[in-house]
Formats: sequence, structure tokens, C-alpha cells
Amino acid sequence: MTLMEHDLSVDREFLERFETGLDPQHPETSRIPARILGYGEISSIFAIEGMPAVAFKRMPIFSTVPEAESYAAMFHTYSRHLAEAGLTLPAQATAVVPSAGEGVVLYIVQRQLPGQDFGHHLIHAADRDEVLLLISDIVALIDGVWAFNATRKPHLELALDGQLSNWVRSMQEPSHAVLYIDTSTPLFRIDGREQLDPEKLLKSAPGALRWILRRFFLDDVMNRYYSHRDVVIDLIANLYKEQRPDLIVPVTEAINHSSTFLDRPIQPEAVDRYYRSDRIIWTLFLAFRRMDRWLSRHLLRRRYEFILPGPIKR
Repeated sequence: MTLMEHDLSVDREFLERFETGLDPQHPETSRIPARILGYGEISSIFAIEGMPAVAFKRMPIFSTVPEAESYAAMFHTYSRHLAEAGLTLPAQATAVVPSAGEGVVLYIVQRQLPGQDFGHHLIHAADRDEVLLLISDIVALIDGVWAFNATRKPHLELALDGQLSNWVRSMQEPSHAVLYIDTSTPLFRIDGREQLDPEKLLKSAPGALRWILRRFFLDDVMNRYYSHRDVVIDLIANLYKEQRPDLIVPVTEAINHSSTFLDRPIQPEAVDRYYRSDRIIWTLFLAFRRMDRWLSRHLLRRRYEFILPGPIKR
């Protein structure tokens, strides 16, 4: 059963005006002001003045329109498969517009959901029982994706990023359904072949340093999203980043009890090791991006397309 909402309509002319007047480093002072809602590894998410009901994920990683349109088609295919696997997705759409810098930009547009309903916020506002219920519901949905994979492999295999900020408890619906929002990185394999060009994940890193990331980190980062165990451990480890280490043990125990796909129980020590490794990878990646931004703006005197977060407490 398809659980994806009806698609949104996109005002392409509005997005073209927004992109033309965008200041990537100070979006709030752009010709059409925008507010940052969040950050991805190769994207940033805006709320744009005058369009309060939708969120815009901006991906400035494409050289040509056909390249961006091919990615958009892959995104829609991935979203359709996730819905077939039982995930509920918000209404969404895509648009390709010319960049004010170089190349073109793909915008992925989604129905904007209340910030307080996101998993990484709910774990601070809800009591422990509600948090454990939320995470149990998330793990049941993750299990459902791997059950779907089991019936489709080797022809089709889906990957998933299970971190808390990718899940939203919809308080506006009687069932309080949990929605999955991180559809912009279409990780899936057809007959064992990765459909996403992994080089896209390196577009936001400095060109001179991409070989380091490619050689030492890229395969590890991509492959972990195809491992049920790694996805679940990543979800638990995310509690460290979200400043709730007190939940590690009870959440781990609850998942060990409820998950139907774990081959053996997860130990808190395994979560600790995973988080230390993950923190090194993403800290280095962000440091490289900040270096590239400084070089682009101050030495090369050119527009830097990506919007980077400030200091991240890990």
C-alpha cells in the first residue's frame, strides 16, 4: 500500500527569483529572505518568506539540467519504493532551476512539518515512556524496510538513514503516524548495482581532498545504510549527538526486545565505538568544507554555494 501523500505543486518562477537573489552565506538577507531549517551533507533546508507551508531542500551539486533531472527521477523512484516498503512520506515535489553561480540547482520541496514534532526535539520534550514508544515505532518501520528488502533482493535493495531528525511524529493526525522525511539521498541498488553516483556525495567537499574521502570513508559511509544493524546502532548513537546519553541503555534494551531483524542483541559498548568513529568522519568532513569555503571566498574570490552549520556539539 502506498503511504506517500499527494505531490505538491511547485512555483518554478518563484524558485528562479529566489535562487537569483540568494546569498548562500546569509540567506536571511537575500532578495527573498529565507530561514535555515536544517543542514544535510550536500544540502541545506530553507523556509522561504511568502511560502510558509513548505520546506525547500537546496542541492547545488549539478553541472547540467539533464544531470539534475536524472537525479530528480531517481529521487522519485526511491520515494516510491520507500512508500511501498511501508514508510509514510510527506507531500513532496522537485524543481530544477539555474544557479546564480555555476551550473543548476535541484530543489526538493516538502510539506513543512512542525519543528517540535521532529524526533530530535521530541526526545527532549516527551517523558521517557513516550520517547521509548517513539523509538520503538521508528525501529518497527526500519524493520519493515528490511522485510521489504528480503522479498525483493537481489533485484531491489533499499538503504535508509535512521537518525532521529529524519522522523516526525505527526500530532495532526489521529493515528499519530511517524513520517520519514530524508528522501533526498536516493540510496538503493538494482541487481546489486548502486543507483546513486557516489561522487555526488563528495560534491560539497574540497576538490583537492576528495581522494582522501573517496579512499578512506566513502564506501564505509554508503554501505552502512544497507546494514540493518548499523542503521539501528546509528539511531541509538544519535542520542549522544542530541545530548541524551542517559537514554542509551534503556533505548538499547527496548530495541533488543522489540526488533525482529537483529541477529544478536546490541551492546552499549558497540554504540560507543560506532559513535566515536562516526564523529571522526563527520567532524573531518565539515572541517574540509569550512576550509574550502574560506579558500573560495577569501583567496579565489568566488561564490561558495553551500551553506554550512555553525559549531556542532557532539
